[in-house]
Amino acid sequence: SAIFNFQSLLLVVLLLICTCTYVRAQAPSLIDRNKTGLLGLLWKASRVGERLSPYVSLACIIMGVTIMIS
Repeated sequence: SAIFNFQSLLLVVLLLICTCTYVRAQAPSLIDRNKTGLLGLLWKASRVGERLSPYVSLACIIMGVTIMIS
């Protein structure tokens, strides 16, 4: 389960950030209309992906390499 394994939890968070950023780039109205509540987490994840994109992409590359090695 991804909750108990830190590497899996980090992978899920990275995939969530990347997916939300991609969806917001393709259809901004889907993400932008829900800025509060539970769906507000998707908006926040897309903002993190936009503002910290070099760091997020570096983290994705590092995660991919560690998964391929292990």
